[in-house]
Amino acid sequence: MKVITLNVNGISNALERGLLEWFAQQQDVDVVCLQETRTKEHQLPASLLDIPGFNAFFFDAEKDRHAGTAIYCRTMPKAIIRGFGHPEFDRDGGFIQADFDNVSVAAVWVPAAQYIEDVEHKLAYLDALQQHLKRTRRKRRDFIFAGSYQIAHRSVDLGNWESHQREPGFLPEERAWMDQALGPIGFIDAFRLVNRQDRQHTFWPFDEAQANGTRIDYQLITPNLADYVLDAKILREPRLSPHCAFLVEYDMDL
Repeated sequence: MKVITLNVNGISNALERGLLEWFAQQQDVDVVCLQETRTKEHQLPASLLDIPGFNAFFFDAEKDRHAGTAIYCRTMPKAIIRGFGHPEFDRDGGFIQADFDNVSVAAVWVPAAQYIEDVEHKLAYLDALQQHLKRTRRKRRDFIFAGSYQIAHRSVDLGNWESHQREPGFLPEERAWMDQALGPIGFIDAFRLVNRQDRQHTFWPFDEAQANGTRIDYQLITPNLADYVLDAKILREPRLSPHCAFLVEYDMDL
């Protein structure tokens, strides 16, 4: 099973940059999780609603041109869950989950804190999401939470990290949240199971060098899946967004 996560930075923008052609190249991919769709489902062209070989599901933000997530999957899921059970934050359309026989896969979006004054809202969102992660760990099921978490966990995940220690995305409070998710709560960073190298960045602006990027996109998995992770790749081309697509291959079927 292969799962890709990609923050499209607006699905209409990604469409102009070749999203449909990119999908046509993913013949062996089972699930594609998208964040930041920013376009409501009823506004999408038919070409994005009916991509050959995929079943498409969306969770729109209430606000126009904001957030939103989507899942494209080859196998029809047993159930689709929209939201993580927090009415205030679910208005952003930031969580959609597909349940299959053997595993549940979710597309997860976390708001970016572009400015320091946005951090309080982001931390409140993360706190609500953390409570959902804790509830999830009590279930007798395996989960893949694939998404754009907007946090560089370690200095190895951020270029020029020394100069960014008091900037959103690498703040101690944000990194502590990831410490909890990957520590006491019990999730695992699938990428770091198979790749310990530095400069493995999933995000950098179009006008920046890759060396100045950061790894803020993850697939957080439940512990039972750790032995099934075969490979993890950052797909740097084509650039459909300032975020790169990120693929994990699992030695299992849906």
